[in-house]
Amino acid sequence: MTRYVFDFTEGDKDQKDLLGGKGANLAEMTKLGLPVPPGFTITTDACREYLALGSEPGELRVQVTMALRHLEDDAGRQLGDRHDPLLVSVRSGAKFSMPGMMETVLNIGLNDASVKGLTEVSGDERFAWDSYRRLLQMFGKTVLDMPGEVFADALDAAKSAKGVTSDLDLDVDDLKALVATFKEAVKEHSGAEFPQHPREQLDMAIRAVFNSWNTERARLYRRRERIPHDLGTAVNICTMVFGNLGDTSGTGVAFTRDPASGKTGAYGDYLANAQGEDVVAGIRNTLSLDDLAAMDPESNSQLRKVMRRLETHYRDLCDIEFTIERGKLWMLQTRVGKRTAAAAFRIAAQLVDEQLITLDEALSRVTGAQLAQLMFPQFDPSAQRVLLTRAMAASPGAAVGRIVFDSPTAKEWAARGEAVMLVRKETNPDDLEGMIAANGILTARGGKTSHAAVVARGMGKTCVCGAEAMLVDAAAKTVTVGATVLGEGDLLSIDGSTGDVFVGQVPVVPSPVETYLEQGLETATQGVDEETADLVRAVDRLLRHADSRRRLGVRANADTAEDAVRARNLGAQGIGLCRTEHMFLGERRGLIERVILASDAAEREAALAALLPLQRQDFTELLEAMDPLPVTIRLLDPPLHEFLPDRTELSVKVALAQAAGKPDPADVTLLAAVERLHESNPMLGLRGVRLGLLTPGLFALQVRAIAEAACALAKAGRSPHVEIMVPLVGSVMELYLVRDETDGIVNEVTAAAGVDLKVPIGTMIELPRAALTSHRIAEAAEFFSFGTNDLTQTTWGFSRDDVEAAVFAAYLEKGVFTVSPFESIDVDGVGRLVEIAAAEGRRTRPDLKLGVCGEHGGDPESIHFFHRVGLDYVSCSPFRVPVARLEAGRAAVS
Repeated sequence: MTRYVFDFTEGDKDQKDLLGGKGANLAEMTKLGLPVPPGFTITTDACREYLALGSEPGELRVQVTMALRHLEDDAGRQLGDRHDPLLVSVRSGAKFSMPGMMETVLNIGLNDASVKGLTEVSGDERFAWDSYRRLLQMFGKTVLDMPGEVFADALDAAKSAKGVTSDLDLDVDDLKALVATFKEAVKEHSGAEFPQHPREQLDMAIRAVFNSWNTERARLYRRRERIPHDLGTAVNICTMVFGNLGDTSGTGVAFTRDPASGKTGAYGDYLANAQGEDVVAGIRNTLSLDDLAAMDPESNSQLRKVMRRLETHYRDLCDIEFTIERGKLWMLQTRVGKRTAAAAFRIAAQLVDEQLITLDEALSRVTGAQLAQLMFPQFDPSAQRVLLTRAMAASPGAAVGRIVFDSPTAKEWAARGEAVMLVRKETNPDDLEGMIAANGILTARGGKTSHAAVVARGMGKTCVCGAEAMLVDAAAKTVTVGATVLGEGDLLSIDGSTGDVFVGQVPVVPSPVETYLEQGLETATQGVDEETADLVRAVDRLLRHADSRRRLGVRANADTAEDAVRARNLGAQGIGLCRTEHMFLGERRGLIERVILASDAAEREAALAALLPLQRQDFTELLEAMDPLPVTIRLLDPPLHEFLPDRTELSVKVALAQAAGKPDPADVTLLAAVERLHESNPMLGLRGVRLGLLTPGLFALQVRAIAEAACALAKAGRSPHVEIMVPLVGSVMELYLVRDETDGIVNEVTAAAGVDLKVPIGTMIELPRAALTSHRIAEAAEFFSFGTNDLTQTTWGFSRDDVEAAVFAAYLEKGVFTVSPFESIDVDGVGRLVEIAAAEGRRTRPDLKLGVCGEHGGDPESIHFFHRVGLDYVSCSPFRVPVARLEAGRAAVS
């Protein structure tokens, strides 16, 4: 019999695959002897089985009964007993944290009879009925799929009728009336009475948690975070402890360090006389842990000791949920906490200094994506600005956008290219699409542990929470602060590092981390506050350690001397791809057009002669900027149509001229040539090595320009290191033909210049046939550089420009992809070709140098793959060079 249920006393933190993150950590805290309410976990295996079958596995109900009876025996109470009821919570808990994406139901076991028993045992009738209305509200929304507004509107109406603004001001009679209203709403919606049998409530809640794994918002979150869809969620059944038992009770969320800035010390939110979800939901603005210390010094002291113990045990920032029940502390959850990019670097460096982790471990705690976030611009401190309000800095960054008040509008406006600012009273899981679409998120309620804050930090979105001075009217689409009223479409700027909210658009300046990367540590730490300087020093420390540990070299894709200088400043160790077709844009386009359309050899030679000095100057500037680092220059590789006049425009022009009786002979001749060279699929037509072989003199021109530029620099005392790359090779014979011509020209130029210059000749592996015949191609190539963009297109049979908009959204939704194969390498398909080509190429030529120059060269996950298969370097856009350096170091220590 498959075992689907484990008591909290039976697991540990290393069983996240089976018990989910929440269940594994509850078991770990139980093992440490911390005050965890007793309970048990239903495994992810059970969820997967349920989702596959559409019903629970036969053994599951039996195992739940056994675990429940054990729990009841230990507690001395029975689930839903009419005199002394045991109540439980039912909470989701996947392997990876998905805050707010799945379901929770509290107070399972309450009914019309047991609410009276809860009154007797607690001595607090208001508490009992408040707990019952909470069960009805959560059960209706979560289990019965009722709109949350049904309950929220009824609650608001009750407060309005009473003339109060807080739930706490409703008395017993008000709550009893609410329970009756909620029960009537349940019956109206579901066609049945609210279930009074406690075990029926429990079974329905378990199924609801299983089903919540596949809600639209959960799938959307997993796609964004690259979490596999087939993991499933565990379900945690935990004895209820109550934070809504008066002023000596409460609930909170705490962090062992500030998850927004990384500052040391305890941070968190606390609500007195509140229950579980109240803090995260942001329905009331919270108190700080310092406020808790003043209210309940003993509980606060216990909490601080537990927090220190958990941080020491996990050796990392811990995120903790707790409840205080009449002065007794209970731990409901812990996990390694999500944090902002800035906090990640600061905390990693702090833990090294505190000798809790090694530098290698610190490097594994930060990511290239986080470093990229820190390189984004910030608000210009010297710019004029109009402060609207100041609130809680929940997730840092500088964000500007037009105000929208709901997710559909945010998504619609973002799709048409607008930068939007999602403004809400508080967010909930249904707002996920709008949060993804928005530049920034601003809420009137909630703290650093509210839904908005937690999700924004996880996504790297700028967020400001708890702007109490702000009145948000979503129906009227206005936000009011004092006498200032702003409407949908008005511009707002928010600073997630300070909590400042500004009217209008505030200009931005480079971030301190960007300044450090381009100008050095000393410049970046001058004239800034200590917190910023501390961040820059942490980035410098970890990036330097990554450089010391990485095996992969990091080059840049650059086509101009300006790009090359920037890449070098950012730490590039050479150029892995110079795309020479980019040198023929603008005014030069006509010259290459003349080469391709030339009617005879003399006309072609004249056009090539005009191009030679221009190309020589291009290569001289590029080699000079990178001297003495290697520069890989790819010979011309344009789809032919990019360098020809537009066929349709030219046809219309000729037709109109002929209709007017004034045809231009030059245009007629040009149209005939364009028609002759027209291709149905130019990406797979006359381009790359084919264009070079079938257009006499084209590659020869470029090779001569490269060789002459390098020789001139060498004679001037410089150390040029140039490599020539032949594009789109599918057969070794193609490469031999180009190589014979190339070697001849290089030898001729170097001999005439009296320079001893070695110019390696290699090829771009971007066709499946090239990868599969790499053992042959390596006979003629001294290096391979994987062009993973085209290799992905030709392996999948995708035209990237056509399918990304039309196909990929559906493929991501249907689970064909978890991420676009153009964004992160398809390891099983394209990656397998890279692996084969690397191994078989080196079998022929053991010293074969291997690199990658597609966009995947800057993608963190792809870099780890390239490290594993033994490539020598990655090449990416200049901006991504620091990211690649960091990830190459992480790949070496992981």
